[in-house]
Amino acid sequence: MSETYAKRLSAILLDAVTDKDPQMQEQVCGALCDFGESKPAEVLSACEEHLRLQEKLAHPYRTIILRAMEIVVSNHIGELDKDMARAIILLASNEMTKVKELVSDWQQAASSVLVAVGRRFISSVMEELLSKFQPGLLPHPCTVHTLASLSVSNVFGVVPFLTSILSTMLPMLGAAKHDSMKVVFCCALQRFSESILEYLANLDQAPDPTVRKDAFASDISGAYDILFHQWLQSRGAKLQLAVVEALGPMSHLLPSEKLEEQLPKLLPRVLAFYKKHAETVHVSKSLGQILEAAVSVGSRTLDIHLNSLLAALHAQICVPVESSSPLVMSNQKEVLRCFTVLACCSPDRLLAFLLPKLDTSNERTRVGTLQVLRHVINAAAAQMEVKKPIILSSMKLPLLDTNNKVKRAVVQVVSAMAHHGYLEQPGGKAMVEYIVQQCALPPEAETQKLGADSEALAADSVRAISVSTLYLVSTTVDRMGEVLWPYLLEFLVPIRFTRALSPLCRSLVHLAQKRQEAGAHAPLIQYNGNVHLPSPYAITTRLLAVSSHPYVGDGRGAASLRLLNVLHQDIHPALGQRWVTAIPLLLKHLDEYSEETLSQKEWEEKLLVFLRDSLAVMSDNTWVCQLTLEMCKQLPNYNGTPLEKNFLYKCVGTTLGAASSKEVVRKHLQELLETARYQEEREHEGLACCFGICAISHLDDTLAQLEDFVKSDVLRKSAGIFNLFKNRSESEANKVRSALILCYGHVAAGAPRELLLARVEADLFWNMSQCFSTKVLGIKVETQDPALRLSLVQSVCMATQAICSSTHGSSFHLSRKAELVAQMVEFIKAEPPDSLRTPIWKKAMLACTYLVTLEPALEEPVQADLIHSCLHRVMAVLPEPEEGDSPQELLYLDTVQVLKDLLTSLLQWNMTPQGLQVMVEHLSPWIKSPRGHERVRAVGLSACLLQFFLQHLQISALVPFHNLGLLIGLFSPRCADLWPATRQEAVSCVHSLLYLQLACVGFSRDYQDDMAEQLLSLKDGLVHPDPAILFHTCHSIAQLIAKRLPPDQLINLLLTLFESLGDPDKNCSRAASVMINCLLKERGNMLQEKVPEIVSVLRSKLQETREEHVLQAAQHSVFALATHHCAAVVSNLLGSPLPFDSHTCTLWRALALEPGLAAQVLGLLLEKINKDILFEESQAFLLSSTPDRVATLLPLAATCALHEVASAPASGPAVLELYPQLLVALLLRVSCTMGVQPPPQLQAKERRSVSSGLASRSLEPCSSAVDALQAVLVRGGNEDVVQRMELDGGWQLLRTSAGHEEGVTRLASAMARFAGPRLPLVMKLLFTTQSSMYEVQRVTSTAFLAEPCPLSDQGPVLPGAFGGVWWSARLCPQLLSSNVVNDLMLLESLLYNLMAQQKDTSARVRRLVLHGLANITLGSPDKVRTHSPQLLTAMIGGLDDGDDPHSLVALEAMVGLTRLMDLVDAWDLHAVLLHIAVRIRPFFDSERMELRSVSIGLFGHLNKACRGDCKDVFLEQVVGGLVPLLLHLRDPHAPVVTACRFALRMCGPNLECEELAAAFQRHLQEGHDLHFGEFLNTTCKHLMRHFPDLLGRLLSTSLFYYKSSWEDVRAAAPMLTGFLVLHMEAEQRPQVDLEQLLTALQLLLKDPALKVRLKAVKTLGRLVKFA
Repeated sequence: MSETYAKRLSAILLDAVTDKDPQMQEQVCGALCDFGESKPAEVLSACEEHLRLQEKLAHPYRTIILRAMEIVVSNHIGELDKDMARAIILLASNEMTKVKELVSDWQQAASSVLVAVGRRFISSVMEELLSKFQPGLLPHPCTVHTLASLSVSNVFGVVPFLTSILSTMLPMLGAAKHDSMKVVFCCALQRFSESILEYLANLDQAPDPTVRKDAFASDISGAYDILFHQWLQSRGAKLQLAVVEALGPMSHLLPSEKLEEQLPKLLPRVLAFYKKHAETVHVSKSLGQILEAAVSVGSRTLDIHLNSLLAALHAQICVPVESSSPLVMSNQKEVLRCFTVLACCSPDRLLAFLLPKLDTSNERTRVGTLQVLRHVINAAAAQMEVKKPIILSSMKLPLLDTNNKVKRAVVQVVSAMAHHGYLEQPGGKAMVEYIVQQCALPPEAETQKLGADSEALAADSVRAISVSTLYLVSTTVDRMGEVLWPYLLEFLVPIRFTRALSPLCRSLVHLAQKRQEAGAHAPLIQYNGNVHLPSPYAITTRLLAVSSHPYVGDGRGAASLRLLNVLHQDIHPALGQRWVTAIPLLLKHLDEYSEETLSQKEWEEKLLVFLRDSLAVMSDNTWVCQLTLEMCKQLPNYNGTPLEKNFLYKCVGTTLGAASSKEVVRKHLQELLETARYQEEREHEGLACCFGICAISHLDDTLAQLEDFVKSDVLRKSAGIFNLFKNRSESEANKVRSALILCYGHVAAGAPRELLLARVEADLFWNMSQCFSTKVLGIKVETQDPALRLSLVQSVCMATQAICSSTHGSSFHLSRKAELVAQMVEFIKAEPPDSLRTPIWKKAMLACTYLVTLEPALEEPVQADLIHSCLHRVMAVLPEPEEGDSPQELLYLDTVQVLKDLLTSLLQWNMTPQGLQVMVEHLSPWIKSPRGHERVRAVGLSACLLQFFLQHLQISALVPFHNLGLLIGLFSPRCADLWPATRQEAVSCVHSLLYLQLACVGFSRDYQDDMAEQLLSLKDGLVHPDPAILFHTCHSIAQLIAKRLPPDQLINLLLTLFESLGDPDKNCSRAASVMINCLLKERGNMLQEKVPEIVSVLRSKLQETREEHVLQAAQHSVFALATHHCAAVVSNLLGSPLPFDSHTCTLWRALALEPGLAAQVLGLLLEKINKDILFEESQAFLLSSTPDRVATLLPLAATCALHEVASAPASGPAVLELYPQLLVALLLRVSCTMGVQPPPQLQAKERRSVSSGLASRSLEPCSSAVDALQAVLVRGGNEDVVQRMELDGGWQLLRTSAGHEEGVTRLASAMARFAGPRLPLVMKLLFTTQSSMYEVQRVTSTAFLAEPCPLSDQGPVLPGAFGGVWWSARLCPQLLSSNVVNDLMLLESLLYNLMAQQKDTSARVRRLVLHGLANITLGSPDKVRTHSPQLLTAMIGGLDDGDDPHSLVALEAMVGLTRLMDLVDAWDLHAVLLHIAVRIRPFFDSERMELRSVSIGLFGHLNKACRGDCKDVFLEQVVGGLVPLLLHLRDPHAPVVTACRFALRMCGPNLECEELAAAFQRHLQEGHDLHFGEFLNTTCKHLMRHFPDLLGRLLSTSLFYYKSSWEDVRAAAPMLTGFLVLHMEAEQRPQVDLEQLLTALQLLLKDPALKVRLKAVKTLGRLVKFA
């Protein structure tokens, strides 16, 4: 490309910079940079010229160009020649200094260009800058700024110039008047000083190693005087801060004498800025540099100002640190750096300043001080070594601080101390104790609300850092081992350190293991008179107690057990082998469970077994007694943790059981009774468990000690009546009595069974009774305390269970049985009847269960009262909400199970049918309850009782089961209960009753009856919620009952079932009617005498209810009548009011029960539909332009009746017999009733219903015909047709005028797929309707006939017409098997019929004819070739149809041609190929999406068909269509894109380029995402490689789409242009009209769409190839 063109291209891009969109500006900048990658000199020259000539260009646009220049220069600095570099330097310098005002972005961009050039041409840049940096003249600020930036970016290149620059600058400082200029000089001095220091630090790499610091001292000193003595006095905050920043690095370059002289003035002035500026990080950084410079010269001035320095720095460190403020964080780092400098030079004065600050009241001061102290301990370890005692002593007050932030800081200081040996000093243990205290922070102190300034710190972070610190110090600091061991053991037992046990145990285990490695056989704990160390008994007790709840406190259970395992040798020498194996098993158990899944009872039992085995292994009574004493001693420590105290009580009982001294046992039991906190309910259970465990080994001593305590003054009261009002003392006494009763219960449960029976009444039940009741004035008074009642119930339950489990329990005679049962019943009645919140019911019923089994038997009234009370309480409890296994739900389930056990225990006393009847009578009200939860419970209990009765029934002689019918009648309707569980249990009841009947008549217990066993197989049908399945199963159950029921029980069963018709559960009522009908059918011959009674009952039930299942009984009568008088019945029913009510519909369906009768009925109804007038013209047409049509009543009624009859499943054979007539009649009725109004009387009836507020079913004629058509299809076995229509929305389309045609087409397609064999008769009937005078009927019949081939889900697909529909090119197997297409007569008739309709006056019919011609030929490929000339002629004629303004006929013709491509004769197709291609080309860019998609798809098929001889002739069409196809891949409509993909894949082979065809196949596969840019790039590359001569044509065609109405296509056109240019070769340049191309792209740069402008700029950037 010529230089002129390069300039024009650059000019176009540079002109585009003025686009107002920022994204566009960035794109232009990127294009310039891309241009610069290949032609840096040209781009830089163009930019330089543009900026030089366009002096009025606004500075934002100049900034963009300068940014582009800076990027190009940076990337190609090595390619610049001196002349270009000089021009750029001059331009940038001019741009930078053009205006005196500061315009930051513009001038910064120019400065960056100079800095970029200065990396290589430093001399030229410095020459230009220094030319504007003349002595005596104040330079432009940007000149100074650029010099400063250069000094940083090119240290070795600039520092040699700095002597002259500084000497020139120094006089300028005095001439600077404005603060902004002074700030620039300050920044320059700062950068210059930093560059000098870096240069001096790297002299070994410097070009001039002779440079010395003193060479700059004079100039820096002079600059210092001006900055410090003059500028620092300014009131401008920005200038002051700039001066301070500069003074830091400058202080290193000052002569030492000068620095020493200035420090007394400099330090106070710098410190003063802490009070003046909010952002102090720069002040702190500068101060740190000054302090380092002062220390480096050994200044003594620091001592004088040390106090002020410390005060100022301390104030800075005490500023709260905000996590979101990086400046504050950076400032604190700089301040700590200053403290490090001071700590190294004056440690004594630093500590003297810091340590008193720990005693201030200000929280921030204390925290800041601790922060500094931690820092100097770490950073100045050598200087702090001798200060350790002082620092430790000063930490006493912080250790007492309660503030969380201070605590955290203290922990961090202690951590630092530990790493540097502080804790080994006297006072170090206090630090360790402090860490442990923080590890033990209680949960309630862990959360503190954040303050207003968000500075408060949650205590859990204090604990977390303390835990981490303790473990790290224990494991990583070797020197801490001697400090922490055994000192940490002292914290195990005190209760205040409970929360710290887990980290303590972990640290102790690690320390102990290290000591074991050092000395394997030496004891770990050396007491040596250390009274503070816990004894082995205390350690064992403590660790066992906290292990009872192992997951609490960060898993302290496992940690405690591990510590016990490590200390086994110190606990007792005999425990080693036992604990080495037992404790790992306990730990493994904990690993297998979690806090939610662990069984607490099982875990505690494992620990007690572990303790019991350990005591047995050591066999040391003295040790056991000492352990017992320690456990009793520690019991009060756990008053705040009742669960752990409860377990410790059990441990005490275990150790007492292992003790051999009776005196010791009784002494400790007495102490436990005297010291127990009876007000705490949890402690009752622990104390009772302790006595129960102890009674295993010491029953007599335990009972004696309890009896002595009962007789003591503790339970005695004065006999005065006024003591009744001492509620508090009464309550306390009740607590004691409750605990004692519970103790007796646990003693009974734990006592050896051989000793229990002799003591149970005299020692146990009597003492329980004494504790439960008291006497006032000689009157026995029973308490109403619920806790006391529960204790008594639990104890009686435990005692009776123990009796029953003993060897002689079954024969034991309990004289107090009736009294205890009455007591339990009273407790049950006293509880609230509708809720279950305490286990009293469960425990009381369980006690009764055990009591019932004992002698003597209960009297009948007592037994009835017991059953009634239990049922009344348990059944009425409301079910819990769905919350999973809630405690209340689990308690209730346990209670129900106990109730089952109680009832079976009672039934066992009277194992006769009468006894069973009594039990069922108690349950009967609950079985019939209107509440489902009560029914399921009652039937479940009944099933359990019946099963128990059957299993335990002993029959010595044949006995009649006289109540069998009543019982079966009670349970059998429940087989259809709304609750599935009730249904299952009901079948089990019936099953048990049938086997009971067999047992009563002499069958053995193991006899298996086939009929009865079939009942169990029917259970599966009861799981399904479908009522039909339920009732079918009930019918089967009734059949089995009918076959096994004795004749004398039948009437009882029926009468019971009749009563069930009024059951509140509708399902059970329906089941009763099903069973009644079945029984009447199966056993009705036996009920001759009972028929009047049965009919009377049935009639009364029909009058009482209008339920559908009752109406079904009337269907048999209607059916019988219709078999003799079919026409009369039909006429009578047709006279029923419309719309038919549910009873009439039921009767219509009854007529379909027998196929012969159904066929007669359907024939009569068809006659009414076909021969009567379908609609009448309304008089309203006189008042309007179009008349209203109103349906006639009789055909409408016949249509509704036909729908009802066809809806009956039994009408299938009759419908099949009249299938074609029904289908055609109803389809034509649908077409004729669209928009037809219902009869006037129905409209009036509907209006009355609406006005009265009653719901009435609307009867719309067209919808009723559609419903009837659906019913006929379903009943004719074509459910698939109905479902396909439903899925496709065909039924809804069929009802509307706008969608009727499409609905008919979908119906025909569905029938061709699923009902092919039935089509010939249907089509022959439709042929007769083609000459109808009504257009709608012609359209309907033509639409149906035009669609004999269905859509297929199989085979290859072709892009088709509407909305991107895909048409199948493979014949459906259903159609071929039906011989529809292969029937020559039918095919010829169909073709003739459709051809005759080509000249129809209706465009709709003509379009459907074309559609039908294409569809029919697809049914017989061989016939397509026979008729291909006529078919192609018809389709081409459709392309030229001029009477259709919307081109719908042409659209259909293109669809038809698409479908005919693969089937017509090749010679016939080749003759018209070019004509078709030329005719469809205008549709490629049609505004209608359908025309674009179909025409492009057809073009693809033409390409596919032309392969062979005609390929060369057709190549011109392919080339002409290539650009439109590529660009329409960005069409806004997906169907067009899909068609383009297909067409391009088909075009590929015709281009004779394998790479291009492969690219089309790879990128354009359906279902794959298309990366358009990548694809277009690949395509253009292959086009230019294989078809270089097409470049000009492709470019000119793409230019046409620069004006496309679609934004995406318009954006794709320049993309295509750009990729073509990108891949073209030099030889192709003559084909490109650059002028035209540039002009078009320039126009696109003004396009309103941003994406178009962006693509145009990108393409312009690619035109660099022409350079």
